[in-house]
Amino acid sequence: MRSVGDAALKMVLEVRRQFKEIPGLMEGKAQPEYARCIAISTHASLKEMILPGVITVLVPVIMIYVFGREALGGFLVGATVAGVALALMMANGGGCWDNAKKYIEGGHYGGKGSEAHRAAVVGDTVGDPFKDTSGPALNILIKLMSMLALLLVSL
Repeated sequence: MRSVGDAALKMVLEVRRQFKEIPGLMEGKAQPEYARCIAISTHASLKEMILPGVITVLVPVIMIYVFGREALGGFLVGATVAGVALALMMANGGGCWDNAKKYIEGGHYGGKGSEAHRAAVVGDTVGDPFKDTSGPALNILIKLMSMLALLLVSL
């Protein structure tokens, strides 16, 4: 979640820079520098996945060689149960925040510009990374750990 926020801030600062420095961009007469924005997003996504990737690979290896096969099995069960519960909560919670904002924008609870809409926008700021990045990333984490554990046990 923090990584998404950091990357989003860098993207916002880059867009602001382009609006200030590129003449005619605000009026639609100039082209933005898309490559810089893509580079920010790509660099952030690769850089921020190094530590989680290392942890995902090292922990099963440490578990089997230090504590044994049974401990690795227990670790995988715990990681799977906790990861699935967390991923479901993040996907559903993020979707709820997104839908709440859309519902308010449809004219309920004062519509756009209301206090409820401002609160829903803040909630959606958390909800979008929840449902679009963090929840699906846990799925990949669980699969990678499970596949690695299967390979280690077969050794």
